[in-house]
Amino acid sequence: MSQNTLDYLESHQSGTPSQWREEAEWRRDNREWLHYSKRIAVMLLSYMKRGHLTQSAMAERLDCTQQYVSKILKGTENLSLETLAKLESAMGERLIVC
Repeated sequence: MSQNTLDYLESHQSGTPSQWREEAEWRRDNREWLHYSKRIAVMLLSYMKRGHLTQSAMAERLDCTQQYVSKILKGTENLSLETLAKLESAMGERLIVC
């Protein structure tokens, strides 16, 4: 590489180290439950769109905070059975079939 390119890259280098490897390993290690969490997030988002519900309105139905609904919708929240039951009750739909 030319010195100009190296200088340019060094001047634009982030001051904090990247966490991409740790994040990729975490996603790999948690792939199974993340798959379900993302599917549930899509189902919840679809339900909210059909009912014209905001995150705040959904939070009221679930008796939780809007921030927690936001976490669920990101598809990376490890949901408890209690939360799944609340979601099913609020949505009137089955999320898990045994």
